[in-house]
Amino acid sequence: MKFRIKATCCMITLMALCFGAGGSALISITFHTSLQQEKTAAQESYRMILNTLQVVNNMGKWTDEKDISKILEQLSAQDAFGAALQLHSQTETLYSKGTIAAHFKNLSDHMDTSHLACTIFSAPDFHYYLQLSGSFFVGKKAYYLDAAYDISSIYEARTRQQDLYQQIFVILIVACACLSYILAFFLTRPLARLSKASREIASGNYDFRSKVKSNDEVGAVSRDFDLMADHLQKSIEDLQESMERQNLFIGNFTHELKTPMTSIIGYADLLRSQSLSKEDEIDAAKYIFSEGKRLEHLSLKLLDIFVSKNESFTLAKASPADITTSLVNHLKPVLAGEHITLTCACEQGYCMLDTDFFGSLLVNLIENARKALSEGGNITITSVMTAQGCQIKVSDNGRGIPPMALSHITEAFYRVDKSRSRAEGGAGLGLTLCAQIAKMHHGTIAFESKEECGTTVIVDLKGGLA
Repeated sequence: MKFRIKATCCMITLMALCFGAGGSALISITFHTSLQQEKTAAQESYRMILNTLQVVNNMGKWTDEKDISKILEQLSAQDAFGAALQLHSQTETLYSKGTIAAHFKNLSDHMDTSHLACTIFSAPDFHYYLQLSGSFFVGKKAYYLDAAYDISSIYEARTRQQDLYQQIFVILIVACACLSYILAFFLTRPLARLSKASREIASGNYDFRSKVKSNDEVGAVSRDFDLMADHLQKSIEDLQESMERQNLFIGNFTHELKTPMTSIIGYADLLRSQSLSKEDEIDAAKYIFSEGKRLEHLSLKLLDIFVSKNESFTLAKASPADITTSLVNHLKPVLAGEHITLTCACEQGYCMLDTDFFGSLLVNLIENARKALSEGGNITITSVMTAQGCQIKVSDNGRGIPPMALSHITEAFYRVDKSRSRAEGGAGLGLTLCAQIAKMHHGTIAFESKEECGTTVIVDLKGGLA
């Protein structure tokens, strides 16, 4: 059952209970109030007759029962006794008027000289009557006077009220059902929108949003749902992008393995199956060795990336200037042989670093700068302290990086110039490792480059000051 149907049924039930209880109570109170008023009027009329008889008796105006009957006849002529009147003793009826008198009940056991007995009965004419009974004494003999008053109008009024109430009740219930359903429809329409949004997202339409514009709880749920859907869509897009990068990584990795493995297998088979000259054997062995070293270099790079992503590491107090200066002094002679000048300008200070990975970061950045200097040049390293750690800049005056390639150069196996990188033994993993090391230190890596003018790599490490 839909929620709007449940809400409608609840509102109809509540309306029926409240209106039913209230209407029934009102009719009942009105009926009993009218009945009490009728009883009061009848008792006053009856007491007038009874008091008249007692006064006449005290004055000695009658001597036997016939005198009493004459007095009642005179009173009844005034129509003050109601529908019927009857005077009787324990043994006989002295006076009776009205057809209803035959239906009087004997109430002598329920009265005394100071109290009246009262009851209500229905007659064959389908009318309701109020019977009042009292007693008085003539000498030592007790007489009983019964009077009946027609109160059918009160019951008829109650019946009319009940009929009218039932008609109004039915009309109100129908109107309440219609209005309740309309109200529940508009109140639950945002929920239907949310339900549709859930189904759309479940079917793969991640762009669909509920967009319920209200300031109530349903609107808050809608906004939270749309926010969740935004995060879900972003997560799915990130996952798809990650899968694409993973597939690209696997494809590139397979390609990187295929070329050297094909060469190694080919030359090994040549050495195994054919007789070669000493010179050819040496060339084949050199090629197998160089391709093996290339595979070793590739595996070590991948291992470094894996370790940086998955292994736990500890940041310790270290001096970026000392590490940089030591590394530069070690590499200067090597690069000088390639007509490359390596210099550094480092600000003294301490921050939190993983020294091993920091050294690897510098080595990879210097190596990439070296590859950009095909005919010699300058590489400059600067190190400054920041409020959150340190900033490293590695600049060269080499061939630069095309603008289209700047957003991809930290991707695994990506090369700006594939033929030149392969000839120099690069696998396209150095900057990937650098980006991961910067991430380990809660930092960032950025590139500024202009073709044929050079490149500057800016690494912000935010491991904190020591």
